[in-house]
Amino acid sequence: MNKKLKVLLSGGGTGGHIFPAIAIADEIRKRFPDAEFLFIGANGKMEMEKVPQAGYKIEGIDIAGIDRGNLLSNLGLPFKILKSLSRSKKIIKDFAPDFAVGTGGFASGPALYEAGKLGIPIFIQEQNAHAGVTNKILSKKAKAVFTAYPKVDGFPTEKIKFLGNPIRENIISGMLETKLAKEKMGLDTEKLTILSVGGSLGSRTLNNAWKSHLKEIISKDYQLIWQTGKLDYKEIVDTCQIPVNGNSDSQQAATNKGIQIKEFIKDMETAYSAADVIVSRAGAIAISELAVARKPVLLIPFPFAAEDHQTKNAMNLVEKNAAKMVKDSEMQEKFWNTLTEICENENIRKQMSNNLEYFAKPNAAKEIVDEIIKKL
Repeated sequence: MNKKLKVLLSGGGTGGHIFPAIAIADEIRKRFPDAEFLFIGANGKMEMEKVPQAGYKIEGIDIAGIDRGNLLSNLGLPFKILKSLSRSKKIIKDFAPDFAVGTGGFASGPALYEAGKLGIPIFIQEQNAHAGVTNKILSKKAKAVFTAYPKVDGFPTEKIKFLGNPIRENIISGMLETKLAKEKMGLDTEKLTILSVGGSLGSRTLNNAWKSHLKEIISKDYQLIWQTGKLDYKEIVDTCQIPVNGNSDSQQAATNKGIQIKEFIKDMETAYSAADVIVSRAGAIAISELAVARKPVLLIPFPFAAEDHQTKNAMNLVEKNAAKMVKDSEMQEKFWNTLTEICENENIRKQMSNNLEYFAKPNAAKEIVDEIIKKL
């Protein structure tokens, strides 16, 4: 391209929408260093902080989703939508982008709708196995829809490009050999190691499961890297004291028994690398990272995700024998038995690792940008 490229992006509300948009912008900037970028986000949402931190300009619009818990609060929603459409139209006219990319979230609806009306080529990146309502509507005008799963209901089949979710570069390039990663984390290189991740805020379901089964973890001589999240961290550290050598008078923190309790894990590539088995929620970006890590995984979908999309994400892997799943409602009956089945059967672990390759898309951002450039 001879002229200076101008790119509009919109996506937010959660990291699962924001980080793919930033990854796509980063890839475009690599190829076109003088390109100009503008994001449209929802005022008060995390993209208004995360996008500038990544080095991009963002404009905010006043938009929110339907509040299913308080229906009266939705009375003003039509006015917000009209206001956000008007504001988006002005931003887009002033910026005059060559194309727009939407990755989901409240703001991407008005932004891409107005871009499409103005004749600007639009592209959608859908992270989940179940399309969101906004993206279904926008897909009718989109040049292409980039997905993380081969079939996503609600999109025109001819527009779907199964290219995966853009994920953090350090997950792609920073994976280590398992024994080396265990050494780096101060773990025994010979012991089976479980990594538990419940998202940035943690998962109370997972935290309660580990609290219930700490004695079994120790009796099996497994190691556990346990990411608790902020809300439960202090209580778990304070209460998870393990008797040493069976002597209840002599106690030490669980962290000294090969159970590492962490509020948050910054170095995820090392944690993934050290794990022999991973237990995780089934958010879209988490699954994309797990597929690249190629480690056997037990998925516990968050049951209150919009339209139960985490269960649908998980089922895509289960159907390919790339993961096992236990529902929140079945944790007491099935969690420990399913986990030990994975831990104690090396053939199951190998099969799951091999089958995860189908979903591993480490070059997602590059291939998405290739397709965008082709269609301009």
